[in-house]
Amino acid sequence: MRWTLRRKILSGYGLVLILLIVVLGWALLNLTQLGQASDDILSENYRSILAANTMLGALERQDSGVLIYLLGDESEGIAQFQTNRAPFERWLARAEDNITIEGEADILNQIAQAYEAYVAAFSATTRADTPAPTLREELQAAFMEVRDACESLRTLNQDTMEAASERTQTVAQQAIWSVGGIGLAALGIGFLFSLLLSKRIVRPVKELQQASQALAEGDYEARVSEKRDDELGALATQFNAMADHLQAFQDMNVERLIAETRKNEAILQHMADGLVIVDAEARITHINPVAEKALGSRGQNAHGKPLADLIDEPSLCEALTPPYPTPDDKTSAKTDDERVLTRTVDGETRYYEYVITRIEGPDTQAMVLLRDVTHFKEVDRLKSEFVATASHELKTPLTSIAMSINLLLESTETAFSEDDLELLEAARDDTERLRTLTQDLLNLSTLEAGGALQIDRQPVPVRHLIDKTVQVMHPQAREAAIELVDAVPDALPAVQADPTKIAWVLTNLVSNALRYTEEGGTVRLRAEQIGDKVHLSVVDNGAGIPYEYQARIFEKFTQVPTDSQTGGSGLGLAISHEVVRAHGGSIWVDSTPDIGSTFTFTLPCAPSEQ
Repeated sequence: MRWTLRRKILSGYGLVLILLIVVLGWALLNLTQLGQASDDILSENYRSILAANTMLGALERQDSGVLIYLLGDESEGIAQFQTNRAPFERWLARAEDNITIEGEADILNQIAQAYEAYVAAFSATTRADTPAPTLREELQAAFMEVRDACESLRTLNQDTMEAASERTQTVAQQAIWSVGGIGLAALGIGFLFSLLLSKRIVRPVKELQQASQALAEGDYEARVSEKRDDELGALATQFNAMADHLQAFQDMNVERLIAETRKNEAILQHMADGLVIVDAEARITHINPVAEKALGSRGQNAHGKPLADLIDEPSLCEALTPPYPTPDDKTSAKTDDERVLTRTVDGETRYYEYVITRIEGPDTQAMVLLRDVTHFKEVDRLKSEFVATASHELKTPLTSIAMSINLLLESTETAFSEDDLELLEAARDDTERLRTLTQDLLNLSTLEAGGALQIDRQPVPVRHLIDKTVQVMHPQAREAAIELVDAVPDALPAVQADPTKIAWVLTNLVSNALRYTEEGGTVRLRAEQIGDKVHLSVVDNGAGIPYEYQARIFEKFTQVPTDSQTGGSGLGLAISHEVVRAHGGSIWVDSTPDIGSTFTFTLPCAPSEQ
């Protein structure tokens, strides 16, 4: 009979298996007694520990959602935070229904209060344009308090279980001595069999291990003995065959690998865009000639130097802090204009748009791609100059045409037919639209030219701005059968702003909301103080803005397509953006398609009178 490796193992461990069955039977008898004592412990405290662990898990996932929100992915962060809120509150309620220990009720009350503060802190953070450090510190403090309270709940129940388990020591000691005696006997016998059998098995396995290590280190001539007639002998034969194939493959592909490396290096050196690769400490590990020219490092050895030594751009250096964005990451906390570097190359001002991408691999590396956008900047400048010039030149003749049409319509001596009057009124309406568009273009060009717009900053009560907006827009809302709601509290500080221009911004936002809200809908005006700024919001329950338009809604001539013609020029939000920015504030939109939109902008609070 052939003694295969399988037969050797089965025969060697057969006796050990029988001994283990005996030990197992005796252990089961004793463990049954221990289990009866343990059931009392588990039934009282297991649910509370499970609730604490589950709440901790939900809380950690909410904290991950907060981190995602702060990193820029606001919708994903809020969704993850809200998704894990229900499990936390559900298990908190279960824990409150299973109070069995003195002091457990106080801890649960502390968890509930701290969690309410944590949710409130996150809500305040999401309402802020840029969360202040105090908000983030309050959010972190609330998180730590909830987590510590949950851990206290778990520790209290664990300590109670440990105290109860001490009562089972007497039964456990008896079981240990009896099972231990039988187990030691079985162990001794099994050890002798294992020692004899291991020598027969380990020797060829060790030889195979040494050969595998040599092969992994590049010694493709490593081989093992094939004298055995069992499975290990067959494995040795297959290993030797594999080593032969690897040696042949290595010899064949070395030259091909070198050729591919040279080809990739040539592509990088001659590509039109600049390329810089940095490690986790933002030190340059590779730079191509275009990047060297853009960063002014030609003729220098930039390899190994920190990128900050070549370019003074804090936002870029800050973005090169791990973790880096993945290659398929479509979101960015910065706009295209904010990711543009201005460099002087050969005495000429050049503009480079940079994109940072993580390089997948064992080492932490990032690739900075520099794209020369000087031509596009120049085209945009020429376009703005043309728009400003054309608008200015069109203003005077349009005014003359409008006056002529109005004089014709007001003339009582000349008789016009009904068709003629219709054509004149249509011409007047079209002329007025052209005049409005021309004025909007002039205003926008003035703002883009460097903020030359005259702004009369003065302390203005928020209530004055809201009342003026409601007074102007209420007839339009009534005509459209839309409810215009004033939800602004009176106890708000005054803002430092130009009342006429900010009232125009509010009127434009309300007008847009009315335009995209169906009959019977609601447009709500809100305001609140956050830090040293007042946040003013216009909220509607209209059609909302498709996600693909939200990133460029404040760009010139951007209009959201609808089933009906809205009549806008696509400049109102662009002008509003420039006006708010000229006041030192910011403006943004939160919108969900088919649910509604919220436009919010900030204004600085007026200095308090001493």
